[in-house]
Amino acid sequence: MKIEQLTCAVGAELLDVNLGDAVRDDDLFNEIYAALLKHKVLFLRDQTLDRLSRIDHMAFAQRLGQLETHPMAPSHPEAPGLVQIYKNPDSPIDRYENAWHTDGTWRETPALGCVLRCIECPPVGGDTMWANMVLAYEKLPEHVKKEIEGLIASHSFNSSFAAAMPQEKRLAMKEQYPDAEHPVVRTHPETGEKVLFVNAFTTHFVNYHTPNRVRYGQDYNKNGSDLMQYLISQAYNPEYQVRWRWQPFSMAIWDNRSTQHYAVMDYPPCHRKMERAAIIGDKPF
Repeated sequence: MKIEQLTCAVGAELLDVNLGDAVRDDDLFNEIYAALLKHKVLFLRDQTLDRLSRIDHMAFAQRLGQLETHPMAPSHPEAPGLVQIYKNPDSPIDRYENAWHTDGTWRETPALGCVLRCIECPPVGGDTMWANMVLAYEKLPEHVKKEIEGLIASHSFNSSFAAAMPQEKRLAMKEQYPDAEHPVVRTHPETGEKVLFVNAFTTHFVNYHTPNRVRYGQDYNKNGSDLMQYLISQAYNPEYQVRWRWQPFSMAIWDNRSTQHYAVMDYPPCHRKMERAAIIGDKPF
């Protein structure tokens, strides 16, 4: 297996490897996982169904941990747990895809990572971008790092894709998944790296309103909101990003604890069919 770094910030392509072999080869799996921790998102081409079956797709992801279900997307009938992200350009809810986010931070335990394969894609467009949120934290000015130390933020799906749901369905979802609270700067449980952990699902700080920060309520409304938007916007910096052009049977594996991603919605009237295995993560600290 060869590893080709794609940018200075994040991302590498794995060459001359069949991901199905890593299901049964411990050394190969460990080499791939070490590359994932280093590069944060890995890419592969030509992982066709005859080389990597849907069952093997799931089996590789299960080597990372228990698979996560998604409340909005169905699983493939041949492979329960392999979520079908089939985008129809005529569906309003399918257009709520393009926001910088970390998967599932509206849950108490966001995903550890994901293994995604493209089944069908437009001839042009439909790329996905990833951002290195370890680097985003590292490059923050020191006074900002000091300001956000110890801050906790609330995360809700209501601030993103739920906006396209009927109210009854949205409220039922909120009852099932109440807003989660996570540290603004989390620690990666394996690498020890500090990660800026706010994204499109983040709504507000829950402990910003302290005497040293807020004189009056208006301070909280203005300063807290401005700081949050500044932090969320860090993922937008091209210097922290990689952009991947999909082809049928290309794959991406990403560490959800240290990255954000953005699926570019520039391909209507075409369809895009992706299949994803997400791995249950731990509670951020």
